[in-house]
Amino acid sequence: MLLAVISDTHMPRGARRLPVEHLVGVDAILHAGDLMERSVLEELQGIGPPVHAVQGNVDDAWLRARLPLQRTLEFAGVRIGMVHDAGPTKGRLARLRRRFPDEDAVIFGHSHIPLHEVDADGFQIFNPGSATDRRRQPVHTMGFARIEDRKLTFDLLELV
Repeated sequence: MLLAVISDTHMPRGARRLPVEHLVGVDAILHAGDLMERSVLEELQGIGPPVHAVQGNVDDAWLRARLPLQRTLEFAGVRIGMVHDAGPTKGRLARLRRRFPDEDAVIFGHSHIPLHEVDADGFQIFNPGSATDRRRQPVHTMGFARIEDRKLTFDLLELV
């Protein structure tokens, strides 16, 4: 199973565009918040795979009324939590483990800084960065979550 992981698209704004070529053909698209406007969610839904999203801090009222602040999804026996803002860097891994005690991993966004951490028990946190708004990062990024035999791995993709 292959899941596309994106966050912080902040669209529409300028010439930004979704990395559609990397979203077609995946089993689902996970968006960790800050879509910004309804049209972005609709564009993602038009690509084809199911879209699962959480609300971000800059999402419009329409999105905030329809998207949860956090959620848990299960794919092929793997439980993945999602939240936009995972809080301060210090203690983040342990804090998310406490907040999502039954999940195998948590996907988050907000910082636009790609991150992948794993604790001693194998619990993972993953931030895909941003495919459209890199801020202080050298490149735009997104991620993939792969599930095989109930084993979850994350990969970061640098977009050119």
